[in-house]
Amino acid sequence: MDDERITPVELPEPRYEYGGDDHVFVELAEEMSFTANFKAMAITQQVAERDIDGIVENCPANASYMLRIDPEVIHPDALIDELKAIEAEIDIENYEWETRVIDVPVLFDDPWTHETLMEFRERHQDPESTDLEYSAQLNGFDSVESFIDAFVGAPHMVTMVGFVPGLPWCFQMVPRNRQLEVPKYVEPRTDTPGRAVGFGGAFSVIYPVQGAGGYQLFGRTPVEVLDTERTLPDFRDSMVFPNPGDILRYRRIDREEYDEIREAVENGTYEFDYETVTFSPDEFFESPHDYNAQLVEGLE
Repeated sequence: MDDERITPVELPEPRYEYGGDDHVFVELAEEMSFTANFKAMAITQQVAERDIDGIVENCPANASYMLRIDPEVIHPDALIDELKAIEAEIDIENYEWETRVIDVPVLFDDPWTHETLMEFRERHQDPESTDLEYSAQLNGFDSVESFIDAFVGAPHMVTMVGFVPGLPWCFQMVPRNRQLEVPKYVEPRTDTPGRAVGFGGAFSVIYPVQGAGGYQLFGRTPVEVLDTERTLPDFRDSMVFPNPGDILRYRRIDREEYDEIREAVENGTYEFDYETVTFSPDEFFESPHDYNAQLVEGLE
C-alpha cells in the first residue's frame, strides 16, 4: 500500500577494524537497509561537525563507513572510542539532517545507451530483449512504460558515492516489497556512455564518465555528476554533485528537452533545480508515500 509504514531494522553491534595504518573501517550491518544507511550518514555527519583532529577523509557507504586518518595525530583506538560514543548517542528516529532534493532529467531508452546495450547482448541474461524490457518483465510489469513509471514514481536517496569518482549509488525510497531489483549483466560491458542511468541489485546509478560497466541501462541524463574542472556553477565547492544524503527525483524528458539542457551544460550555464530540506527518518518511516510527496513538491 502507498501509506505502508517502514519498520526500522534492529542493527547488530558495529564491527570496528583497522585499514592498514591510516584507515578505520566500521561495518554497521552486512546488508543495506534504510536504518543502516541513515546511521552511517548520521555518524559521519557528526564526525564532520566535531572536526576531530587527524581525520583526513570521511566516507559514508551503504551500510558502513571508512575514515582516513593521520596516525601521527590520532591513534586508531582513540578514534574508535570516539566513534563508539557517537554511535551510542544517535537515535536515528529522532535524528534529522539538512539535505537537497535534486531534479535529475532522464531521457529513457535514449539512442546512446540503446546502441551500447544492443552491442553487448551476448553478455546479457536475455539477449532477445532490451535492458528495460528485461527489467520490466523481471519485476512483474506488463510494459516498459509502467516500469519506468515505477522507477520515477518515488525519489532515490544517494546512499554513497564511489567505486569510480563521482558515481552516486541511489536506493529508492519505498517499502521493501516495492523495491525494484535487477541483476547485473552476466559479463560486464567494456563500454558504457558517460551520464548513463543504470540499475543493478536495488540501486540506481549515474555513470560519471565513459567506461566499463555491468548495470542494466535505462537511459541517459544530460547533466553532469562529476566536473573535475569545477566549471559549472553547482560544482564550485566540490567536483562531485550530488553527495551522500541527497535525494534524487528522476524525471522523464524528451529529446528536445535533453538537447536544450545539454547545450546549457556545455556552455557552462546549467544549474541544477533543487530544494534544500530537512530530512526526518522518523517521518519517512511513518508514511513514506506521503513524505516523499512532501519532499518533491518544491520541484513541481
